[in-house]
Amino acid sequence: MEMTETLEQSRPGLTNQVQAAIRDRELNQRAEQTYLHWISRFVLFHNLKDPDTLGESDQSAFLDYLRNHMLLSRARLNQASQALAFFYQDVLGKSLADPAAA
Repeated sequence: MEMTETLEQSRPGLTNQVQAAIRDRELNQRAEQTYLHWISRFVLFHNLKDPDTLGESDQSAFLDYLRNHMLLSRARLNQASQALAFFYQDVLGKSLADPAAA
């Protein structure tokens, strides 16, 4: 399943929302690919649930999984955390705490 398919299955139009927010912030293509990757993995981790129904505890669970089971480097964890922060703040218009800082 491709990244965009994952987002569209969780909520139709979500891919376009993410891409529009990325372009509004004038991020480069690599940042777009990276953000779409982590946002899609987050949605897949939570069984394609609509991200509007997910909160801080869901974000923390995903990052904890990446840290403790996938053993990602600190840099990759920061990428994932930044992608989720961007997603919630700039795409969904929600403010979530940064669980990576905890």
